[in-house]
Amino acid sequence: MEGNPNCRQIDWDTNEEHLRAWELGRTGYPWIDAIMNQLRREGWMHHLARHSVACFLTRGDLYLSWEAGADIFSKYLLDADWAINAGNWQWLSASAFFSQYFRVYSPIAFGKQYDKNGDYIRKYVPALEKMPAKYIFEPWTAPIGVQKQAGCIVGVDYPKPIVDHSTIHKVNMARMKRAYELNKAMHTTTGVKRKA
Repeated sequence: MEGNPNCRQIDWDTNEEHLRAWELGRTGYPWIDAIMNQLRREGWMHHLARHSVACFLTRGDLYLSWEAGADIFSKYLLDADWAINAGNWQWLSASAFFSQYFRVYSPIAFGKQYDKNGDYIRKYVPALEKMPAKYIFEPWTAPIGVQKQAGCIVGVDYPKPIVDHSTIHKVNMARMKRAYELNKAMHTTTGVKRKA
């Protein structure tokens, strides 16, 4: 957030296509898409789900501004409160309050901890309703025969992943590290004391 001394200045990307895919639950990552579909449909989500989609949008995968995410949450959340929403987004994006930017939620592994069989995904991503549990978090890894049997061809009935989490999160961690270093240097020269 430019001009806010409490926020780290981070050179977030701008990508309207990725932002729209995230909002509409079309990222190609079933766990993320299910959460965003629940948000649009019901106006709420579990707090750990908020962690997942916020990290995915910002420092984890898409490297888009927390402000864009906060705006979308404000649009759909039944419990939307400007101050709480903004504070949570600053924290989850590691722009303020929280400095462990290297703790990235996997859009695959994190969901498996809480939805082992993919029931949550099946409920909120109907295209994957018949996908076997073995592939439901990563349907692009299912053999084409399995995809056909499930009635869901990745890239046709459900999108391919818009980014490769296994590589992009490392790139983004390096970008966050650089942003933290620049912010620390900026605050050292200005005499403003705060955690990097």
